[in-house]
Amino acid sequence: MIKKTLFLAIAFAVGSASLAAAQDAPRPVHEGPSVSTPVDQISFFGSGVKTDKGELQAGPAYGDLQHGRHGTFIHMPAGFVSPVHTHTEDYFAVVIKGVGANQLPGGKIIPLAAGSYWFQKGEEAHVTQCLSKEDCVFFIVQPGKFDYAPAK
Repeated sequence: MIKKTLFLAIAFAVGSASLAAAQDAPRPVHEGPSVSTPVDQISFFGSGVKTDKGELQAGPAYGDLQHGRHGTFIHMPAGFVSPVHTHTEDYFAVVIKGVGANQLPGGKIIPLAAGSYWFQKGEEAHVTQCLSKEDCVFFIVQPGKFDYAPAK
């Protein structure tokens, strides 16, 4: 009887401590209201990054790419090859349209068709390009503001 009572007391104490810890856990931070945006309603603007093939266009989905964390569509003209550059923050990218590539300078070019993914470490020199004859669209997620610095 004493063992059973002791077991129940310990189980109650552990359960109570777990419940208290769960109640003290921080609440998740939400980005804002749920939204659905048709592709023809994404507003693109010039990024200032240009080559002879045209200019990269940015279409914000959430957040503020000029000041903080964000998810942004990037429209890249067909045949566009970026100069070697870096970004302060890491970013994650998914190819939405076309065939792109992202590699270290002089690195192997791996064609990335729609649905493909890459991760780019911040402050690491790289080249991003649209290999296809059609324009490319990428979706990037970045924990901080978007910047583009020519590599030294």
